[in-house]
Amino acid sequence: MSSLITVGAQWGDEGKGKVVDLLAEKFDIVARYQGGHNAGHTVEIGQKRFILQLIPSGVLREGKKAVIGNGAVVDPEALLKEIDGLGKNGISVEGRLFLSNRAHLIFPYHGLLEKALENSPHRQSIGTTARGIGPTYEDKAGRRGIRVGDMEDESNFRCLMKAAFQEKRMALRACGGELSLDEDRLVKDYLNLCRRLRPMVVDTAVFLNHELDAGRSVLFEGAQGTMLDVDHGTYPYVTSSSSTAGGVCTGLGVAPTRISGVIGVSKAYTTRVGGGPFPTEDKTAAGELLRGRGKEFGAVTQRSRRCGWLDLPVLRYSAMINGLDSLIVTKLDVLDELDEIPVCTSYELDGSALQELPPQADRLERVRPVYQTLPGWKQSTFGVTQFHDLPPKAREYLEFIQGQMGLEISMVSTGPEREQTIVLPGTRLEKLLPGPLAPQ
Repeated sequence: MSSLITVGAQWGDEGKGKVVDLLAEKFDIVARYQGGHNAGHTVEIGQKRFILQLIPSGVLREGKKAVIGNGAVVDPEALLKEIDGLGKNGISVEGRLFLSNRAHLIFPYHGLLEKALENSPHRQSIGTTARGIGPTYEDKAGRRGIRVGDMEDESNFRCLMKAAFQEKRMALRACGGELSLDEDRLVKDYLNLCRRLRPMVVDTAVFLNHELDAGRSVLFEGAQGTMLDVDHGTYPYVTSSSSTAGGVCTGLGVAPTRISGVIGVSKAYTTRVGGGPFPTEDKTAAGELLRGRGKEFGAVTQRSRRCGWLDLPVLRYSAMINGLDSLIVTKLDVLDELDEIPVCTSYELDGSALQELPPQADRLERVRPVYQTLPGWKQSTFGVTQFHDLPPKAREYLEFIQGQMGLEISMVSTGPEREQTIVLPGTRLEKLLPGPLAPQ
């Protein structure tokens, strides 16, 4: 039995989709433990480009099972649209996709409420996608949410919806809005959606534990990244769930004693979307170059990502919080044209060195990043598949990261496709996998 967590080590968008797709070759099951359809994983296979929002990217591998756990929040219409989109591309999820009966449902009123709150003059805007993710998690924590399993009993579901409509009507009026939805129509639509989803609805905690008992291997996949975790990220500019490795246990019902290891994914630089502190952000032409070469636009929202330099204090913090065994570095090729590459090695605040990341967003906004500048390699690394074929300065850049982190780099992505990957031999990752890995 092998079970491995892949987690974003920055603010999300690190390239986890490609990594999970690549690693999924060696696992029986890929399981998603948190988040909603606001986060997208992009995978390129040949001439096809897949953008997955809720379904784990391992589903692109023939015969692999995919699980959406209780820690995720689900918009049934968005999920079915994603399933239909895969079907049109020749990928059937029938008998392979399993949805938790304990996952909470997103309703249109969640999106209306999120937009109203984001636009409220009395509340700090954090740059959400306004897809209703936050308000759905608020309902979950407030013990008034409606779960996938609640749709199995039509009478009970109607009662729950009636109470929800009364509450959301008052909440929207308090924000200066109105609930312009037809309750009966919405109930009918969701019950129809439920009928399509019902064959894949199970208790996924029971399912996963039975599979692990039977000796099957599981790859755990999250959305977003460590610095967007609701507890450990740059609060309040975070997501509404636990995007760190610890979220696997609560979001899937798998005990920590059943997890073999944790792999972090980081870009060779740093990006983030939305508001919030970003110490190494570069607002000059260099940042624009990173954005252009890295195609740094949201897979789901197409929002432009903020770009900057590799932040080692963030990565060290992420390694500690997640207990990383190994690091995977993506988008190395984006740096190919640079003469010099700054790397943030520490922070200063008000003239004093900081030993820890400040928990307050306003203090993190004020830190001064301390940089060490490394020489660029001015050669293409795109598509390179062997470490020794990288330019010497590119190898030195990766070795510098390893030395600063005290953590091995086990894989390097040099392009969006599966085969554009360097797999380093003899690493901790190799030992954690159910079998030897080679790019396809």
